[in-house]
Amino acid sequence: MAAPTLIYCAGGNPAMAKIAIDAGFMYGSQIPETIHWPIYFADQDWQKPDKDIYISGLKEHRPTMATVLDWEQSEQLPEVLSWAEAAAAYAETVVIIPKVQGGIIRLPRTIAGAKVRLGYSVPTKYAGTELPLWEFIGWPIHLLGGSPQKQIELSKYLDVRSADGNMANKMAVRHCQYWVNGTARYASNRWWPTLKEANNGTNWEGENAHYEAFRRSCENIFKAW
Repeated sequence: MAAPTLIYCAGGNPAMAKIAIDAGFMYGSQIPETIHWPIYFADQDWQKPDKDIYISGLKEHRPTMATVLDWEQSEQLPEVLSWAEAAAAYAETVVIIPKVQGGIIRLPRTIAGAKVRLGYSVPTKYAGTELPLWEFIGWPIHLLGGSPQKQIELSKYLDVRSADGNMANKMAVRHCQYWVNGTARYASNRWWPTLKEANNGTNWEGENAHYEAFRRSCENIFKAW
């Protein structure tokens, strides 16, 4: 199975985005938001969904992939499909994020000429889909959130075509940690050593240590897939 497309879609920091792109990630952005590069992956503002603003942004930027309104209640399906049909005019692949038990069977494989991909929110202790994994089997999948090791594990069971790399951004910025493939046995977290732990207890020099941590994560994640 081919490695999935890895996507950086974690906010408006152009320096972090450049690091991810240099490592092989594709650029993604929420709409509306400040855009720094041509968008491969567009995401709607799930906290304040506005169809008109979002579709207008898709028309301007013409991404390869675009999410639509989350399907949270069964009766929302016509609205979700309306978003998907509108998005299909400007994106090759539309990502529908199902959150309705037993609902996936009701979804189309294509819509208005665009391919449909399902968004699977990787379960963590903070969030994630409540739908059983088996409901997603047989569909092309975009992985939302989760650690790189959990995403790679899920790819053994799901047809993962794309995945976001946003956890690496968070760990670098908040804790100056970077991802390795479970090999950092010298660290308190063998998956996420800090630069200090990797540097024999010595603090990393300079104010931009989180950029170095993120660079290491991006390179290691890309190699692991």
